[in-house]
Parts: sequence; C-alpha cells; structure tokens
Amino acid sequence: MMETSARLLRLLGLLQVPRDWTGPALAERLDVDVRTVRRDVDKLRTLGYPVHSTPGTTGGYRLGAGAALPPLLLDDDEAVAVAVGLRTAAGGTVSGIEETSVRALAKLEQVLPNRLRRRVAALGAATATLVGRGPTVDADDLSALAAACRDRERVRFDYTGGDGSETRRIVEPEGLVHTGRRWYLVAWDTGRDDWRTFRVDRMRLRLPAGPRFAPRDPPEGGVAAFAQRGISTGAYPYRARVVFEAPAEQVAEWVTPASGTVTDLGDGRCELVAGASGLDTLAVWIGFFGVDFHVLEPPELVEHLDAVAARYRRAAAASRAAAPPDEGRPAVPPDEGPGSAGTGPPG
Repeated sequence: MMETSARLLRLLGLLQVPRDWTGPALAERLDVDVRTVRRDVDKLRTLGYPVHSTPGTTGGYRLGAGAALPPLLLDDDEAVAVAVGLRTAAGGTVSGIEETSVRALAKLEQVLPNRLRRRVAALGAATATLVGRGPTVDADDLSALAAACRDRERVRFDYTGGDGSETRRIVEPEGLVHTGRRWYLVAWDTGRDDWRTFRVDRMRLRLPAGPRFAPRDPPEGGVAAFAQRGISTGAYPYRARVVFEAPAEQVAEWVTPASGTVTDLGDGRCELVAGASGLDTLAVWIGFFGVDFHVLEPPELVEHLDAVAARYRRAAAASRAAAPPDEGRPAVPPDEGPGSAGTGPPG
C-alpha cells in the first residue's frame, strides 16, 4: 500500500482526468478500501481542491474547476507562466514532449481559478506557433544529461561534427544551454583537456553514465557565456571584430545569442564579435545594421569590403544605365545623383 502522501498525489492525478470516478473504481486503482478513498477526498478538500461528489449508483467524484493555488505553491503569475511554458513546449525543439506537455497543460487548466483560466485560454486562442524544421533532441537524452550535470558523472557519447566526422567523447558535463532553436552541452572534454560545446542533437549517448568526477572551476563567464562564444565564433573559419557608431541597444536588436556578442563601449559606440563561414557573409551582414562602422579584425575583411563596395558601385551604375527613361524626360546620367540639379520633380 502506498504512503498517505503518495496516495494523495496519485488520487489527485486521477481526479484531474475529466471524468467521474466511482468510489470503488478509485479504491481499486489505489489498492485501498472505499472508506480510505472518502477520507483521502476529505483531505484534498481541506487543502483547497474542490472535489465534487454525487450520490447514487451513477454518481462519483470529479475535480471541479477553480482549485486553490496555495497547495501548488504558485501565485497567479507563476501559474500563468507555467501554462505558457507548457503550451510553448508542445511545439518546441524537444521530441516526444509535445503530447506530454498537452496533457500537463490540460491538468493545470483544470485546477486553475476561473480568472486565470480565462487569461490562459485567451493567450492560447490568440497565439499561433510557427514550428521550425530545425533538429530536435530526445527528452530522455536531455534528462540523462541534466542528471549527469547534477550528479557530477562522466558522460560517454558518439559525436558527429559539423564536417560529418565521427568521434567518441568522454566528458565531464557542466551544464545545458538552450538558444531557442538548439540545445548545447558545455563540458570538459577529457580527451582534449579543455572546455568544449556540443550540439545535443549530434550526440548519441552511451548509457549508463560513467564514474563521478570532482567539480572544476566553470569556464570564464559561466556556461551560457562560454556556449555563446563557441556558437557565434568558435565554429567558424572567420572571426570579426567590428566597432559600430551606434548604441549597443540598437545593434543588439540585430544580433541573436548564436550570431554574435555585443559590448557597450560608451559614447554611443559598441563592439560586435561574430563569426561566419565566408567573408561575403560578414561584409553583407554588418552592412544591414545601417550605421557607420570600422573593422578591427581580420584585415582580409577590410580588403573584402573594398571589393564589395566596388561591386555595388558597378551594380548601381549599370542599373542606372539600363533603366528606361521616365516619360517626358531623359534618363539620369550615371554621374548625377537624385539630388542633382534638374533631376527633381517639376515645380
């Protein structure tokens, strides 16, 4: 027979399924007699859960809407946050968790007070989720990695690199990082004798976990900062440092944690550190910010900016030459801009 506290949780879980439960049916599920079921129902009521009962052979127990939240240790905002998180997880990057999230959300909404249930329902009705086609990770793998981080146990896995190479790794896991699109593990690689960042979707775990290890000092800046540096620059052949003549807040609107890091330099200036697979990508991307800048490194990016600028000038000149003239007036010569005399609209 289960302990009383465990039996109460099991009873609460059964009652959260939207159906009527007879006393004998609950007694059979809990392996107790009907009298014990009645006592447990009374205990749930004293904790603030509105368990309704109807007499007769067709009657039974049902958990009513509006259960008090204090036994759940959640205030109003926390309850809504959990509901939003479950709804988001239903369309997220963890495979196998979608149905579980929906079931958990249904149970939570069943016990929410009416005022909160209306807020959660309104948010769900007004929100549409665009599910990406990026890689997903297995929920069991995330749980195993989280447990290894907590228990300080080594992890063995086969890893597929970005170039398709296969390696076997033994690491001492420090923490997991989620960017919104992908999951990463930050760990001490015993074979490389250094900190490394691994994409979880490229890992094939070899369980069970290995022996325990002594904690190390975490990488500089912590797990999240280390992962961001590795994701935004470490995996790319080109790494750029660019100073923008604009506040960090403005530039940061264009930068995700996976694309670069922005540092405030004061006086309305900031520095961006980012990586890319090619110089063209860097040259075009930093031009999207729409503000003046200068490149600190690498020097080949400076030369490439000259080449890109010359290409754009040739494209502009060729476009002006090929454009048909406006009706009633000649085409603008290549050496005249839109602000030149005689090119504006008629007065």
